[in-house]
Amino acid sequence: MATLGDIGVAAGINLLSAFVFLLAFAILRLQPFNDRVYFPKWYLKGLRSSPSRSGTFVKKFVNLDFRSYLRFLNWMPEALKMPELELIDHAGLDSAVYLRIYLIGLKIFVPITFLAWAVLVPVNYTNKTLELQLKNVTSSDIDKLSISNVPDGSDRFWTHIVMAYAFTFWTCYVLLKEYEKVANMRLQFLVSEKRRPDQFTVLVRNVPPDSDESVSETVEHFFLVNHPDTYLTHQVVCNANKLAKLVKKRKSKQNWLDYYQLKYSRNNAKRPIMKTGFLGLWGKKVDAIDHHITEIKKLSDEIAEERERVLKDPKSIMPAAFVSFKSRWGAAVCAQTQQSRNPTLWLTDWAPEPRDVYWQNLSIPYVSIAVRRLIMAVAFFFLTFFFIIPIASVQALATIEGLEKAAPFLKALIEIPFIKSVIQGFLPGIVLKLFLIFLPTILMIMSKFEGFTSISSLERRSATRYYLFNLVNVFLGSVIAGSALDQLNTFLKQSANEIPKTIGVAVPMRATFFITYIMVDGWAGIAAENLMLKPLIIYHLKNTFLVKTEKDREEAMNPGSLSFNVGEPRIQLYFLLGMVYATVTPVLLPFIVVFFGLAYVVFRHQIINVYNQEYESAAAFWPDVHGRIIIALLVSHVALIGLLSTKHLAQAAPLLITLAVLTIWFYRFCKARYEPAFVRYPLQEAVMKDTLERARDSNFNLKPFLQNAYIHPVFKEEDDDEEEEVVKLENESVLVPTKRQSRRNTPVPSKMSGASSQSLPEAVPEHSVP
Repeated sequence: MATLGDIGVAAGINLLSAFVFLLAFAILRLQPFNDRVYFPKWYLKGLRSSPSRSGTFVKKFVNLDFRSYLRFLNWMPEALKMPELELIDHAGLDSAVYLRIYLIGLKIFVPITFLAWAVLVPVNYTNKTLELQLKNVTSSDIDKLSISNVPDGSDRFWTHIVMAYAFTFWTCYVLLKEYEKVANMRLQFLVSEKRRPDQFTVLVRNVPPDSDESVSETVEHFFLVNHPDTYLTHQVVCNANKLAKLVKKRKSKQNWLDYYQLKYSRNNAKRPIMKTGFLGLWGKKVDAIDHHITEIKKLSDEIAEERERVLKDPKSIMPAAFVSFKSRWGAAVCAQTQQSRNPTLWLTDWAPEPRDVYWQNLSIPYVSIAVRRLIMAVAFFFLTFFFIIPIASVQALATIEGLEKAAPFLKALIEIPFIKSVIQGFLPGIVLKLFLIFLPTILMIMSKFEGFTSISSLERRSATRYYLFNLVNVFLGSVIAGSALDQLNTFLKQSANEIPKTIGVAVPMRATFFITYIMVDGWAGIAAENLMLKPLIIYHLKNTFLVKTEKDREEAMNPGSLSFNVGEPRIQLYFLLGMVYATVTPVLLPFIVVFFGLAYVVFRHQIINVYNQEYESAAAFWPDVHGRIIIALLVSHVALIGLLSTKHLAQAAPLLITLAVLTIWFYRFCKARYEPAFVRYPLQEAVMKDTLERARDSNFNLKPFLQNAYIHPVFKEEDDDEEEEVVKLENESVLVPTKRQSRRNTPVPSKMSGASSQSLPEAVPEHSVP
């Protein structure tokens, strides 16, 4: 087991690693040729240009002003200067609220840390239970500061119960204030936000088939009948996935053609040659430029043919559409009400903003989504519960005892005090971190298979599963499996009735493992976030070999966006550890406080200068954040109940159960009071926004603004002539003919009959079909 000295060595090494990462970042960001890597957001906004340095050739690449290196940490106060309102305007509400999660961590754990160290640590340490009563249990110096060091049946446990109440009430108070604050921020953001297509648009799915009419005609007739005063236009959803793949493939070929042409322009003596086999490793040798020109022409022909098929083939039209309205009020009424007597038809929900749409999943039939989600639920179950086997096995090897058994010849080296401290302080955390590298990618693939139609919903779904995986494998798996492995020798030698007692003592002993994990992932890992080593290398490779124009350079320095599906579950793991160990092993709390403080500064800098927001959901993820912190509280209550039951203090169980019930009541209260602001749009706010907008810009024509907002991106990537052809095809028919025998549901003049319904207006807005 790790001692205080081992943890001190590990903490020193991790702090040194974090400092090295921050120092490397501070030096690299000062170099002129790295400016676009560490400040790409300002370049994309057009507010920053490449540093111009006159003088020697070296000055164009290296900053020779040595005084600037003395202020290498000035980026930290700079990151904290931007006010929150300005940050929202600069980076969006999602980014600003994401940062508030770190602030909540500080608000919750800083007071808890002071209180726990002032009250619980002295109560735990002034006992000798581990030294006298449980000599056969493996323990460390850190465990003497934990609840394990309190003797069974001691009245001192009532201090832990009182502290559990205090910590829970304080956490709930902070959560209540934050939920109210974020809900008001969201409503204020929606009120002050500029006009966007998604504010007027609803995604309609499961449109019932009609043998007499196309999907487009069916959609228009339905909404002209049921929303005659507010319906404006619609765009049906088409299956353009094959077309998108062809366009992507052509773009890749074009990039390679640009590369070879640039290479030839630099050396005209020899034409570039390539092999046509897999990855250019084998196959026939051909002229690279001519080959790619031929391939691009072939792909262009295929794209034109596929594009024509998508536009004309009824089978490529899905029973779904983006329906736009004349006002936000009209869209809100449609999105938040049931449209049909059959609740499985004409399903409506708010449309994602155009850049948030995940177009590939719009072509998935709605009836298959339930089956897909069932399959993924089963797959996730097996992934979660079978993944614990390799984690437990490898963590068993990632200990001094495990390494000595697996590699006896290393015993002399391992027993060196410094090497032993490094292994105990680093190896378990690094092994666990390596096991989780590919997990976010796997979970995102699973979410895409389930059929979610927006990037934001994909990330929220993936984040939920990542959190559950962390809860089961990283927390419960490490506690239960790790403790069992540490105490295996004890289990074999003691009587059966002593095993629960040993487990109750062993669970808080896993705090040493989590301390090392926090230092590896939360200290060194967060410091490495700023360094951005991978984007730095990729940018310079592209800038050297591919960049020819300013547009190429913008694509090369694309910083990506804040990965909510990875970052938020990681934050929640620290909330979970903090809540559980606050009353059990308070020595862990300062490590968590350092994580939240460092991460807040680092990610504030990254959001201001680096990450480019991929979408804006107006903090729709906040109810998930709130719910997961509540889960952390409940897990801490259950863990304390189980622990005290092994300490002969069963009479404390009703008090802790009452605390858990109060926590659940608090969650339900917040859900009923504040969550509607995140799932529905108040009609009162919609009317106010519509009224103000009409007063300010009464002549604005909304229809052209919405007409092509939700056309599949592959149609927008064609040249101008092709775009004009699409528009011509879309607006070919202004009046929709009906083939129905009855005109009861057809309020437009029919080309076949020349008549129209008398109960509805004759003037009908046009519609567009992508």
